[in-house]
Formats: sequence, structure tokens, C-alpha cells
Amino acid sequence: MGARRLLSMPPIVIPAPTETPVGRHGSQPFIAADVGGTHARLGLVQVRSGGKVDVLEYRRYACAEYPSLAAIIDDFAAAFGADRTHAVVAIAGRLEGDVLINANLPWSVSVERTRRDAGIAYLALLNDFEAVACAMPYIDVAAMTRVCGPLQGGEGPALVLGPGTGFGASLCLPRTVQHGVPLRVLASEAGHASLAVGTSRELALLERLLQRWPHVDNERVLSGPGLVNTYRALCELDGAHPTLDTPEAVTSAAQAGHDPRAVESLKLFCALLGSLAGDLALTFGADAVYLAGGIPAQIRPFLLESDFATRFLNKGVLGEVLTRVPVWLVDHGQLGLVGAAAWYYERHSGF
Repeated sequence: MGARRLLSMPPIVIPAPTETPVGRHGSQPFIAADVGGTHARLGLVQVRSGGKVDVLEYRRYACAEYPSLAAIIDDFAAAFGADRTHAVVAIAGRLEGDVLINANLPWSVSVERTRRDAGIAYLALLNDFEAVACAMPYIDVAAMTRVCGPLQGGEGPALVLGPGTGFGASLCLPRTVQHGVPLRVLASEAGHASLAVGTSRELALLERLLQRWPHVDNERVLSGPGLVNTYRALCELDGAHPTLDTPEAVTSAAQAGHDPRAVESLKLFCALLGSLAGDLALTFGADAVYLAGGIPAQIRPFLLESDFATRFLNKGVLGEVLTRVPVWLVDHGQLGLVGAAAWYYERHSGF
């Protein structure tokens, strides 16, 4: 996919429910899911009045071990005796009609076929990082780690970024004071926008990657597979033999200091993530930035000691603006699942 304007993936609900599981006094338990390129996290959730999400049952699935999304939903519903009337799925990618466009999932997704094969009466799909953004108002600040900036930001938009199997990004807009209006979130495909580099070493890396792909986007570096891409490219540049072939191997070797090119790969990852976070914060006037996704939490100590903050602020005269923008690391394994449930609740509760 190429770069896109910052647009929300149009959520699909099939068919439109005539009865909903949620009301002013909370919800009946229903299925919520967060599906990424590697893992699918499913929960039987219940939403209290006011939006607090309780995860009653939870299971994580390896996507590649199942033939379809429907098979995963069916397995979960059967395992926990979950009601199949309502389900909401936050999923990586972008809907084009009934079909999900995604480069990282092991199978294709048709919304109607998924609903039918899983035996779900009402199925809603939304972008996974739209769901993550929807979860932010429900996450306690005590569960976050401050990366840089002040303890509090303004009341403007909040930027949510998540490097994992891919690279997710969304913008959470300030909640309107109008009664009953859901939180507004803009999902994006910022991971497929062109990678911008800032040092001679990064330029050499980019030139090496351009020999493999005609378009080098952020996801080619700022993702799990991107870490492996960077490591291999650095080995090629230095005439070294690569010995690591998975994101886990690269991050483990880097944090242990066992492989100099693994260390450099993770340093470049943190620096380029900081640079992109600063670019997007300026582009959209964000008053806070949240780092989610699978990788940041796994490399927390390394990230906090890296050049992330320096590169985040390295924006010329506008660097002063970004000193007032806090950046938080969010470590919440069920974040997308909670956000999907909150998204569904806000649109069907009549609160």
C-alpha cells in the first residue's frame, strides 16, 4: 500500500443490529478482539455504565496457526460458551468495501464471510489503532512510563503510535462537550509513508534498502520485520555475516550487547521512531504522544536511554513547541481489545 491521507477506516457493522448488548446501565458480555499480523487477542468483555471495560475471559492466538479469522472467533466462542450475537474486531489494515487490505495477515478477510463462518449475528470491524486510541481515556496514567516531556500536555489531539508486526498510527481528537457524541478517532496508514532519515548512517541504510524495494516506507524499519531489515542492511554495509534472523533475536542481542550491529539496529530504530513521532506530532498539532504496539514495551530500558527524545525534539525552531508535548510508553497487553469494546459501547449504549 502507498501513503494515504489520514482517514478513518470506515467501520463495517454486518448486519446493522436491531438490538444491542449495551445500555445506560452497562452491557451484556460480548466478544471483542484485537487482531494483528502475528497474534489475535480475544476477550469476553462486559462494559460497565460509564465505559469501564471488564475482560471476563481472555485468550491469545497465533494467527498463522488458524486458517481464518472466523476459525479463531469460533474457537474462542466455543471454548468459553460466549454468546454469538455481537462481536467487535479491531484489526490491522484498511477496509475497501467488504475486503480488508493488509500486508501482514496470514489470510484474507471478508467481513460477511467471517460473520457467516463464525456464526456471529452482528459483527463490527474497525482499524486496530483506532481501537487503541479509543482505549486511551480508560488507561490509568500509573500504567504508563514517561519517555520525555512534561507530566501533562494540553487538551488537544493525542497521537498514538505502535510499531509491532507492522506500524500503527492514529489520532485521538478532543472529546466534544456535546452529550452522547462518541470519541472521535482518525486512523491512518502512516506506516506506509516514506521513511525520512536524518544522519549519514541512516542515509546509507536507506540507500541499501532502496536496492531491495522501490518504496521504502516507515514500516520497512519501524516494525518487527523492519528490525531484521535494518540488521541485515547494516551487516551488508559493514561486510559482516548476519547471524540473527528474527525480531526477537535482534532485540535480545541488542539489549544484551552481544552483537554490535544488533545494538546499532535498535539504536537506529529508537532514533527514527523519535524523529517520526516528532514529525507527526507537529503535522497534527498533537498535545500528547503515546507509544503502544508490541516493540516499545519490550525494549523499555533501551528506549528510555536512546536518542528517541533528542530526535523527537530535533525539529529546528519548532523543537521548542515539542518540549511541551509529553511522550508516554503504554504497556497494556489488552489495549486494542479494551479499545474495541469501548468503541462499540460508545456507539450503541445511548449514553
